[in-house]
Amino acid sequence: MYLPRKNNLIFKFFSWYIQFIIKKDFAAFNYNRLETKSDSSVLILANHFSWWDGFFLFYINKKILKKQFHVLVNAENYTKIGFLKYLGAFAAENKGKDILETLNYAGKLLDNPANLVLVFPQGKLYSNHLKCVGFEKGVMQIINGSQKKINIIFAATFIDFFAKRKPTAYTYLQHWENEEYVSLQLLKSAYNKHYDQSVVKQNQLIE
Repeated sequence: MYLPRKNNLIFKFFSWYIQFIIKKDFAAFNYNRLETKSDSSVLILANHFSWWDGFFLFYINKKILKKQFHVLVNAENYTKIGFLKYLGAFAAENKGKDILETLNYAGKLLDNPANLVLVFPQGKLYSNHLKCVGFEKGVMQIINGSQKKINIIFAATFIDFFAKRKPTAYTYLQHWENEEYVSLQLLKSAYNKHYDQSVVKQNQLIE
């Protein structure tokens, strides 16, 4: 299993750099603010369509959630993009038992109210034009591996150019009041309801 690494200097630099490149490459980055319980950790479930996705949510955490950021990535990105591990990235090194250990590790992270864990439940990149976001089973392993004292946040991100040379990114956030019994199907259905509502809002935008 590949674990996060700590280096305050590298973290501070890339924390600044992520903010810099978002402002440089986008006309704007818009998101809504929400309140979370300070005595509970945060699990963000988000759609995954681009290289930018984790950086958008890292930025949002820095600005409004202010938790210790962690993100589950694949082994290729962990090793290929060297600085990710200093921003809280972790990954399964091998298949099988190592994947289970990695998911349980994510669950244990959520037992600390100071932590945030970002998960892309689709498991890999898909188009930004999907009508339905799929969920892999590992999401439930993470939740069940924790003490379930979690703020679950749904994030749906879209990018549009409209009449501008640079694109604008939009992330729609919703706090989900999780049920006492959470199933994969229930979680997927609730997320996709938020996703559908976000698509409607996105289509109503006038630049």
